[in-house]
Amino acid sequence: MIQVENLVKEFDGLRALDGLYLNVPDGCVYGLVGPNGAGKTTVIRHLTGVYRQDSGCVRIDGQPVYENPAVKQRIACIPDELYARGSETIRDMMQFYRHLYPRFDEARFRQLGEVFALDEKRPLRQFSKGMQKQAAFWLAISCRPDYLILDEPVDGLDPVMRRQVWSIVMDDVSANGTSVLVSSHNLRELEDVCDHVGIMHHGKMMLERSLDALQEDIVKAQLVTDQPLPEGLTILHQSQLGRIQTLILRGNQEDIAAKLALCHPMLCDLLPLSLEEIFIYELGGVDYDVKNILL
Repeated sequence: MIQVENLVKEFDGLRALDGLYLNVPDGCVYGLVGPNGAGKTTVIRHLTGVYRQDSGCVRIDGQPVYENPAVKQRIACIPDELYARGSETIRDMMQFYRHLYPRFDEARFRQLGEVFALDEKRPLRQFSKGMQKQAAFWLAISCRPDYLILDEPVDGLDPVMRRQVWSIVMDDVSANGTSVLVSSHNLRELEDVCDHVGIMHHGKMMLERSLDALQEDIVKAQLVTDQPLPEGLTILHQSQLGRIQTLILRGNQEDIAAKLALCHPMLCDLLPLSLEEIFIYELGGVDYDVKNILL
């Protein structure tokens, strides 16, 4: 289990993380989302032991991560920006990873080579961004990690390879209980793979819960009524097109339906929200709403 408690990190007087709490249950796929500058990459660099926290705790299975080789051997990470130097090839990196990770699986490496079909003897710096991402997945999955940490992992991959990569990752979660933390702005894609979500803003965790619970707690209602809305509704957003009102409401769907019935609507549809819509409306409550700009 990944546990982050009251994590604080400052850079030149700027507080990038401000008392952050984060919990990733074992065997889950956790989506870490937030606007640009929220601190997601800074969190990832603490989880992988690159940064030392100013205060707070960063633990995996109860053990601190920073300067703890035994814990780091259980973590594989694919950063947003990959770096390839000199003439290193996939084969060279395989030898390096094999010595760094005691559980590196050469049979798995050979098996995945049939999926990615990259030239093992070609320098990585000569690969395109998408090919470098494929190589990074190839090596990371071959390490048999207990924890896989991904920052914009499929950026640069074509649609077929994106689906292939997620299939491999989800197979590892199912078969081996791998815990995955993935930070991405592609919320539609995260919705297909994540079972837990954390939404960050200004270095803090706004909310953190299972995706099912998150979607059950916020509802879109479209209704037509000539009567005023009943009291007791928690309205996050309201708009109207013609006679149709659209409401984004926080609360249980059954409770909301019962309250809306009090205004005797001629039409009332309750719809689930996508993760992207939840993200927009949750952040809308902290001055991050979408602005209308006239040109």
